[in-house]
This record gives sequence, C-alpha cells and structure tokens, in this order.
Amino acid sequence: MMELNGRPVTPAELGALALYGYGHFTSMRVEDLRVRGLSLHLDRLLGDCRVLHGVDLDLDRVRHLVRRAAAASPSPTIVRVTVFDPELDMARPGGKARPEILVTTRPAPADLPPLTLGVVHYERDLPEVKHSGLFGPIMHRRFAQLSGHDDVLFVDGRSRVTEGPTWNIGFVRAGRVLWPESNRLNGVTMRLLNDVMHRTGIAVGASDIDADDVATMTSAFIANAAAGTRPVRSIDGVGLSVDEPILATLRREYAAIPGEPL
Repeated sequence: MMELNGRPVTPAELGALALYGYGHFTSMRVEDLRVRGLSLHLDRLLGDCRVLHGVDLDLDRVRHLVRRAAAASPSPTIVRVTVFDPELDMARPGGKARPEILVTTRPAPADLPPLTLGVVHYERDLPEVKHSGLFGPIMHRRFAQLSGHDDVLFVDGRSRVTEGPTWNIGFVRAGRVLWPESNRLNGVTMRLLNDVMHRTGIAVGASDIDADDVATMTSAFIANAAAGTRPVRSIDGVGLSVDEPILATLRREYAAIPGEPL
C-alpha cells in the first residue's frame, strides 16, 4: 500500500521525493494496531519536521493514516511514514514548506539469522535526523553484499563506530552493553532497549568504540523497529558469539514490551 494523505499517490506527487530525496521518515512495526514506542516515533516525526521543513506536523493525522494503512494490511506489518513537500522547488528550498504524509506498508520480517558485517568509512548528513537521503547507506550496503557480507557498519573519520544504514548497533563486553557514543541516530528501538536494560538490571553505557575495539567484544547486535534485535556473527571477519545470554534477554524482554494503540 502507498497512500498520500489517505489516498492513492500519483507519480507526479512522488516527483520531488524521487528526484531530490528531501524528506524524513520513521518506520514502525504494527501488530494488532499497536506499536512499541509509538509516542517516540511520533516525537521523532514532529522534531524532524521542524528541523527539515520548519513547521509542525499534525500527529493526530499521522496516527489516523497509520491506523488506516495497518488495518488494511496483514498483521504484523511494517508501516513507514515519510514526510516531504511534493511542491519543493530545488532552486528555492527556503520557501514556505507544505509537507504531506506518505504512508507505505510492507510485510514484517520473520525471524532473521545472525548478520555478517563489513566496515566502511561513511558519515550520514545530519545523523540525528532520520532523513530520506539513503543513497550513501544503500550504496555501501550493496557494496558490502557484493563483497560477501550481509550488511555494512559505518565508522567515522577517526575510525569510531557509529551505526548501520538503517539500524543502531550495540556491543556486549564483560557483561555490559555498550552503544557507540559518536554521531549516530538516537533510534527508537535503542531507546526502548535502554529501558529494558534499566528494568532488568543489565549494565549499559555509551562509549567511543574504535574499529579495532571490535576484537575485544564478546557479542554484538543490531536494533531497529523491523527486526527488534538481531545478533551479529562477525564484523570484518572478527567472530562474535551469537549465544551470549544478554542477547537472549534483550530479545525476550523487547518482545514483551506492550504496544501503544494507534
């Protein structure tokens, strides 16, 4: 399904998004019309709309459109909300913005196997915003897969680990979970997992993690709304345990988080 403001979108209306890629989005897993961290997804949309478009977003309208799309799709489903201005003028992007709401759905993934990751130096523009400028991330994901990996892990100019194309990464060392502290998206699933760890007594923190530090880690996992948590088997050939008990606890406790109703 693909709808703009609750009706079928036309190719012409998608022109600005397709040609310029200027917009922002959030993706959420909807199960029985409930979403883990729904309020965090909505807060993200509101804040990113203010940054990129300079206006507020009608969050009640967003909820209505997401509920409409999810109700017409098999449960569970992944619903992506993309906010962009179909009338964006590339020559005058500083004009008054009139962002609209594109809602798309796709099947939710089943249980996914552990990942192998390649490492590449890459930094997203404005990493704190979940924007739709995905050329670089998808390009590097493609190159990683052509090199025999499942996905790609980004490091910055100082070789500090940041994030993946569409996910955060966490590490386990000495019974403690570590998130990279360098520039990266403050993901919804990451924030929910922090709540899980505080509730269950798992030690958690943030630190600069160099690419060379991967060899000192016991385990690693990625986190996003579509997959929840997913173990990492290796990073640039460095093997990691996929049987770490902390990973099983995070997966179980995350799945138990009650969804907020749409």
